[in-house]
Amino acid sequence: MMEQTFLACVADDEDINWLQSSMSTMGHVLRTPQNLDSVIGLIEATGATLVFVNIDRTNLMSQCALIESLLEARPLTAVVVVGDGFDNELVIAAMRAGARDFITYGQRSSEVLGLVRRITDRLPQLPSRREHGDLSVIYGNQPDADAAFVAVHLALLMQKQGQRVLLVDLGVPNGESLDILGLELSFTFDDAMRNLRRIDRSLIDSAFLVHETGLTVLPAGKSGGALDQCNSSELFLLMSALRQNFDKVIVNICGQEDCEALRTLVGFSDEVNWYSNTSVSACRRNLDLLAHWRDSGIKLDKASLIIDRYSNQVAPDARTLSRTFEMRLRGTVVHNPELRLKAINQGKSVFVLAPRDSLSKDLMDLVKPQSNSVATSLPSRLFARLLESTK
Repeated sequence: MMEQTFLACVADDEDINWLQSSMSTMGHVLRTPQNLDSVIGLIEATGATLVFVNIDRTNLMSQCALIESLLEARPLTAVVVVGDGFDNELVIAAMRAGARDFITYGQRSSEVLGLVRRITDRLPQLPSRREHGDLSVIYGNQPDADAAFVAVHLALLMQKQGQRVLLVDLGVPNGESLDILGLELSFTFDDAMRNLRRIDRSLIDSAFLVHETGLTVLPAGKSGGALDQCNSSELFLLMSALRQNFDKVIVNICGQEDCEALRTLVGFSDEVNWYSNTSVSACRRNLDLLAHWRDSGIKLDKASLIIDRYSNQVAPDARTLSRTFEMRLRGTVVHNPELRLKAINQGKSVFVLAPRDSLSKDLMDLVKPQSNSVATSLPSRLFARLLESTK
């Protein structure tokens, strides 16, 4: 079954986490402000047909007004209210405003899923949304300048294949992609967020940075593009606007703090590239976060593993890591620090400087068709002991 998108006008972090966990088997839940324009904008961007709206006694009138206005503007949308189900006044007010049903905070996931399925099955089929480009993210739970190095070269390869590609570099440390491509800071991610409603082909062509290969680049800016400072619904709208203007959007978010906006970006991406190296400390940090995400119901079935600065002479090997991370292996990239440093300092890609080097070949292999299987070899006993000893 195709995953769906649901919107949630809730303010409390605990409530959104409960909804996201409850609905994880059906799709994604995206938080939106209790503002009519924001909700309608996200409905248009996501194609969502069901909206959860929180109501309470303090803001009852404005919340009911939001439901009424939303249904007047989008009559084919279903509204499910979230609140205190033992308060009859809230339930009656919600039904009068036009809500399809009412769920109580903390209700069992199976009951919430059953209710939502019954409602969505009865809704009319809406026209398909405008086609958009693929969204690919590169993420790892540790700041690493080499993640930007890999992201830049992936983007250059895809641009060379004839696709219109955008690289959004929000990785930590900040600004690495500009050095590798020999570009100067201009229009940034911060600027794009401030001009969210104006993002179109005209603004992109006139303001965004463009490399000599045709690759378009949106760097983080002086603030570093910290996702924990971003509104997740606004970030989603920005990515939707960018995807409508590019065949491929590659976002480097390696080293960003775990937060709602980051999880939103990962959840709505078409492809997740989990970035790591073979050191025990890097693997432990990544595996700790992966375990936390999986316990929280975050799906990672679209994730594949990229192992950077890899040496087949040092344990663990790539198949062991693939098995340990429970991800298919996208590829390994050798270190070659001299060539990397030369590429960064000269502002040229390794494909220009040394196209036949093993580093260039490993990077090229990353864009070849991938196997869907996860390595079946067992983790080495040494690596398993090392990981266990660091916990």
